[in-house]
Amino acid sequence: MPQKSTAHAFLETLRAHGVKYVFANAGTDFAPIVEAIAERGGYDSKVPRFITVAHENVAVSMAQGYYQATGEIAAVMVHVNVGTANLVCGVMNSSRDRTPMLVMAGRTPLTESGHIASRNNGIHWGQENFDQGGMLREYVKWDYELRSGQPVSSIVGRALDIAMSEPRGPVYLTLPREVLSDTGVNAGPKPRRKLLGASHALPDASALEDAADILLKAKNPLIIAGRDGAIRGQAAAIGKFAKKFAIPVTQNGRLALPSDHPMNMGYAPQQLVPKADAILVVDSMVPWVPRMVSPKANAALIHISPDPLFSEIPFRGFEMDIALTGSSPATIDQLGKIMGRKAGKHKKAIATRANRLAKEKAAMLKDREKLLATAATQTPIAPAWIAHCVSKVKSKDAIFVSELSVPPAFMNMKDPENFIGTSVAGGLGSGLGMALGAKLARPDQDVILAVGDGSYIFGNPTAAHFVARAEELPTLTIVTNNHMWNAVKSSTLSMYPSGAAAKSNRVPLSHLDPSPDFEKIIESVGGYGEKVEDPAELEAAIRRALKAVRSGRPALLNVITAAGGRY
Repeated sequence: MPQKSTAHAFLETLRAHGVKYVFANAGTDFAPIVEAIAERGGYDSKVPRFITVAHENVAVSMAQGYYQATGEIAAVMVHVNVGTANLVCGVMNSSRDRTPMLVMAGRTPLTESGHIASRNNGIHWGQENFDQGGMLREYVKWDYELRSGQPVSSIVGRALDIAMSEPRGPVYLTLPREVLSDTGVNAGPKPRRKLLGASHALPDASALEDAADILLKAKNPLIIAGRDGAIRGQAAAIGKFAKKFAIPVTQNGRLALPSDHPMNMGYAPQQLVPKADAILVVDSMVPWVPRMVSPKANAALIHISPDPLFSEIPFRGFEMDIALTGSSPATIDQLGKIMGRKAGKHKKAIATRANRLAKEKAAMLKDREKLLATAATQTPIAPAWIAHCVSKVKSKDAIFVSELSVPPAFMNMKDPENFIGTSVAGGLGSGLGMALGAKLARPDQDVILAVGDGSYIFGNPTAAHFVARAEELPTLTIVTNNHMWNAVKSSTLSMYPSGAAAKSNRVPLSHLDPSPDFEKIIESVGGYGEKVEDPAELEAAIRRALKAVRSGRPALLNVITAAGGRY
């Protein structure tokens, strides 16, 4: 039998290590991969499925959404340096969100002649870099180029292990065309005898004891939670811990607890941080914004994270009295066991605090009801009303993806792992791809994306909707269309509240007028589109759109919303 090429071994190694999908945007460097797939007669159980994605930003976002919906790593493969350049924003998002993925790119042929894979197109000179990986090295945990004579199974296994070890993140591997087409030095993958990544760390026992004492003695402890359902089991661990010890939880715009959990106190750290005498920060890069609010001078600060210092951030000045390095679910579980052992004399204080927090939550919910009563008739439509209507109509297990769109405080979500937020890195346009990745991961569940109009444009919607049609991944996209980049406007007004921009009728560089008819874009791929301007019609429109999705058609609602404002 003929010996297998490195490309054959590469494909089999990916699948043997658990990679089921490769989101691919191909180029001339893919020839050995294409030939290897064709020689096999297509895809089978021994190789991953390659999904053609018409833009690299959508591809990398699909990998991110797939991971957040499953906890399983996916791969992305793009064309040499130009493909790499197109996905850098997505890699930034994945890095800051600690989302693992294997990012792969071809490398322009190394030789000008003498090899079957030598350069045969003018672009092969124009696309060569001195250091292709340098474009994204700051945002990946590891980058490497496969060399001739190296065992593919060892290289791929190392890449995936590094990506899946905490703190998790993307890795980057380049694949020269000559190397892929040569005969592989090993016939196929070695048997995988362990899970991907290193085992999770647990913090020092004495540090856990100190943290337990601080939280038990505190009169007004607070939990600030960060990474939500991206960490499997985090919500359950926080929920059990917070309820047992009556500690309120506030979130950074992402869902860390079920909406109806008694300790879920919403998304406003600025209201709770100044009152707290002990704060437990869980996997949050930015627990509060110091310019707006800071803890009391004598407040005890405890941080839990695989890297509580977030050492990849050049400057980050958040103080901490105790930094617990470890997986958050396991660390919270250990902390809870220690506190449970010591909680005897604190039971009365815990019960009193639970009663007080119940009253505070009831008052908070009553305030939200008042806001919704106003929003019900507000034109343009209030983002809070969109959240309310989606919650009212969606199925219980629906996955909701949010990119700079609606306030999650007005969502009713029972399972935090079904809420997918976008990265603090701010690489706009990830929502469309993340929704598709989530739908691929969980095809039997509704996937609903709410995305701002500016972010929708950044998301390469034609490419995203093409994938939805080609791969039969129907989702509902709700464009919250306020005809502007509100972040530009709000940041300017926050810096210069009495400045010239605040006094003008139109803040420069923030408006997106005339607004496109976004509902027409989905129609180009056979989807269902509708514009909604009347709040009284919104619920019925969402029902119509979801009916289309459940029949196999992607749908989009272009909802004309208020220009700015939290609610």
